[in-house]
Amino acid sequence: MLKRIEALRYESAGAADTEHLGELVAPALADGDILVLTGGLGVGKTHFTKGVSRGLGDEHPVTSPTFALMAVHDGGRIPLFHFDLYRLEHAYELEDTGIFDVLGYEGACLLEWGEQFQDELCDEYLSVVISRDADDENKRTVVLKPYGARAEELARQIDKAVKDDAE
Repeated sequence: MLKRIEALRYESAGAADTEHLGELVAPALADGDILVLTGGLGVGKTHFTKGVSRGLGDEHPVTSPTFALMAVHDGGRIPLFHFDLYRLEHAYELEDTGIFDVLGYEGACLLEWGEQFQDELCDEYLSVVISRDADDENKRTVVLKPYGARAEELARQIDKAVKDDAE
């Protein structure tokens, strides 16, 4: 079960909890919102995105766009642009992804591995840091770190949704 450890810090007991957190995030998202998903390989960034997509009302399958770099999930309330920047090595490669066509404008953008290009991408975003528990391979800690006024408001809305969900 998804647990709220403290404000903006949550514990997921597995993939289903991580997806559930994404579902709780979705109602708070608006056009122009940017979430940077940070964490090692296999920590659940794509599971989180599956939950967000489902929470927006899009029932299409979500997979990591590692080789395509971008996937668009537009069957929900707002479009969801899912980027995986893992394979990029240099900032100039961002131009070819289509990221600058949508970033901060239309729909919500979720950027896996976006932290490596943060200076080139945007000033205002919500960082979603997912880390694996050293003692339990299924357990994850998820921490929200807002940067900018909209990201702070988004983080507050998400934290309230998680808190209300637990009650």
